Amino acid sequence: MQSGYSEKPMKANATLAQRLGRLLERVTQTSGRLPETSEYGSWLLGRVTEGPQKRRIRIQAILTVFILTTNVVGMAVSLLLVTVAFPEPSVFDDAPPWLTYGVGPAYVTLGLAVGTLWITHRTVNSLRWAIEERTPTVEDQRLTFMAPWRIAVAHLALWGVGTVLLAVLYGIYDGLFVPRFLFAVGICGVMVATFAYLFTEFALRPVAAQALEAGDPPRRFAPGILGRIMTVWMVGAGVPIIGIGLIALFVMLLRNLTQTQFAVAVLISATVTLIFGFVLMWVAAWITATPVRVVRAALKRVEEGDLDTNLVVFDGTELGQLQRGFNTMVAGLRERERVRDLFGRHVGRDVAAAAESGDVNFGGEERHAAVIFVDIIGSTKLVTSRAAWEVVTLLNRFFTVVVDEVNDHEGLLNKFEGDGCLAVFGAPNDLVCPEDAALSAARTIAARLRVEVPEIEAGIGIAAGTVVAGNVGAHERFEYTVIGEPVNEAARLCELAKTAPGHILASSNTVRGATEGESMHWQFGDTVTLRGHSQPTLLARPA
Repeated sequence: MQSGYSEKPMKANATLAQRLGRLLERVTQTSGRLPETSEYGSWLLGRVTEGPQKRRIRIQAILTVFILTTNVVGMAVSLLLVTVAFPEPSVFDDAPPWLTYGVGPAYVTLGLAVGTLWITHRTVNSLRWAIEERTPTVEDQRLTFMAPWRIAVAHLALWGVGTVLLAVLYGIYDGLFVPRFLFAVGICGVMVATFAYLFTEFALRPVAAQALEAGDPPRRFAPGILGRIMTVWMVGAGVPIIGIGLIALFVMLLRNLTQTQFAVAVLISATVTLIFGFVLMWVAAWITATPVRVVRAALKRVEEGDLDTNLVVFDGTELGQLQRGFNTMVAGLRERERVRDLFGRHVGRDVAAAAESGDVNFGGEERHAAVIFVDIIGSTKLVTSRAAWEVVTLLNRFFTVVVDEVNDHEGLLNKFEGDGCLAVFGAPNDLVCPEDAALSAARTIAARLRVEVPEIEAGIGIAAGTVVAGNVGAHERFEYTVIGEPVNEAARLCELAKTAPGHILASSNTVRGATEGESMHWQFGDTVTLRGHSQPTLLARPA
């Protein structure tokens, strides 16, 4: 019964997921279709089940590679600006060799080695609670979400010291070096710090997911998606444009570049700004779109009926609230499905579906329906001659056959009565020919019981006609059932069938109401007056 009932609720449950999925697909349709192989949105971050030591090594490796690569690229760009974009005065000809070939490379090497190791080591140490699998405190949570900002500030400090050091040392020999280094090295430092912030936020997603279990993230300088995007715009476009404007200002005031040199300087600066700005914005967009893709993929699974889907909340912005809201939604759907399943088990899947849709009048209505009564022969001997667990097991096998066939023939298993049961066809759901469904189900039940449960014999009675269907009971407890002459007639036919050959009897009116395809399987027999009836009934049994 459960499997037959669950398909319709699954489709109903998926309606909300379908709408949200289509909305998220429109939001992310321009961001590409990258395969997601991890709960964190990228295979680089591993799985949720990964051990803490392996996760620590993974995070430190990602941070080291990303930070080192970003700094090397930033230094190469700053060198290009210093030597090519602004050739006069020359750092090779107008400055001492010990400065160009000694102090500069030494600081770069020291900054790369010490800075990278110090930053990554300090960051991982601040996340020791995650490595030791401790429950995060509020302070642990604060340190986790402030880690990207601390790394960005550390980069600004290292690049700032280098900018000031080189500007002062070179400025001793020529004052024109000062604005050049302040612009070329300073702007690259700001961009590198921004890249480091975004990459760190990405690499720390597994730890952020654990920290978010302690509560909402702390308020930061640029909270949310809006703060992230505006910061990236300012660094990737605003600051470089200001720098290009300063180039023009310096050239106008100092007049140390020719028109060609000025054009080359502006062209190189604009190209670097375009490339850096594009990559920076792409990284920010990718980091922002990844949680949306994860939610979209999860919604697709819910739409397909998988209500066991649960997301790892790893984003500290509004996207994390979206992930948490998705989990709340799915938990509600699971609870709703559980209640539906219990409801369907107790009252029948058709009654449950009809109650939910509101299409049926449960206050009472006349319906044309067919009724089957099935009752075990010799139930008293069955109970007294076997152990209790054997009786229950045997009854479950018996009722499994009955329930399967009633469901397959779109009927309602209305009630179980000890060792018997009542099935209704045509209420509450409408059937083209209830007689066909009831007669076919009765024949199949009898055939299957002989093969699958040979230890049990059961009488089966089938009748059809007008019944009153509706909720019967008190205000606190209702039961949907049918009342009328066909119910009584089926019960009497069931009792009579226990002593008849084949143990299955139907009224002639039921067979006459069936289509030719079903009635050809039945033949008429004796005429009897059933107990409680004044008119004789012509019996029919399977041919």
